Amino acid sequence: MSDNYYDPKDLADFPNITECAPQEGKKFFEYYTQATGPGALTEREKALIALAVATVRHCPYCIDAYTNKCLSLGVSSDEMMEAVHVGAAMTAGDVLAHSTQMRKIIKKKEM
Repeated sequence: MSDNYYDPKDLADFPNITECAPQEGKKFFEYYTQATGPGALTEREKALIALAVATVRHCPYCIDAYTNKCLSLGVSSDEMMEAVHVGAAMTAGDVLAHSTQMRKIIKKKEM
């Protein structure tokens, strides 16, 4: 058994998600390939977005994959950290924006 809950070697097993649900897995990989493939954004830009999302969503496999992808594309550690900070700021903003619900209830109760 691994000493870590997330074993980096498991990343290599990801393509096998199609084993128990082949149609769904095929559709996912088609969509994933389309979304992350060539388009209006560069491969570099998409890799940075993916890294930021992976970090915000706390996926160690995706963090591993997209850190390495960014490095292979010549993205600097400063650029990667800046992308992660954008993700963190967006997450903080999302959480704080939802405080409007709390504030609305408080104001209603104070009336």
